[in-house]
Amino acid sequence: MLLSEILRPGAVRSLGQVTSKKRLFQELAELAHAEYGLNASEVLDALQERESLGPTGVGQGVALPHARLHGLDKVTGLFLRLEKPLDFDAVDRQPVDLIFALLAPESSGVDHLKALALVSRTLRDQELRAKLRANGDPVTLHAVLSAAQGIRAA
Repeated sequence: MLLSEILRPGAVRSLGQVTSKKRLFQELAELAHAEYGLNASEVLDALQERESLGPTGVGQGVALPHARLHGLDKVTGLFLRLEKPLDFDAVDRQPVDLIFALLAPESSGVDHLKALALVSRTLRDQELRAKLRANGDPVTLHAVLSAAQGIRAA
């Protein structure tokens, strides 16, 4: 599995300021609707429901919100870069500015876990995070993420 297989170029955005986690999830839901044709309210509900189980801020300014959705046929990704970091209840208590959301079919077990592992390992790379933070152009952000193809899921 490669990042370019789960993240379309149009599913990458750079945003100035998001005022809350709920608003961030709304942005992700709207992006999922625009790029993948998913029902925005279902995406929003699924992301919020998963987040209520525990925060998905993994540290170093990165959050990996994820959810399973009925009717989805493969794992899909969404990426947001925030110009102003947002408090996300991350494990290191640092605000997040790099958000990679994963949406998976309800029945996907292994693929969902592989995708989470892939994104997590990729965004642990300090140099990659620096490149993402240095660029606001969605095309460039997608290119940086796609170039991280050397890191594969098991």
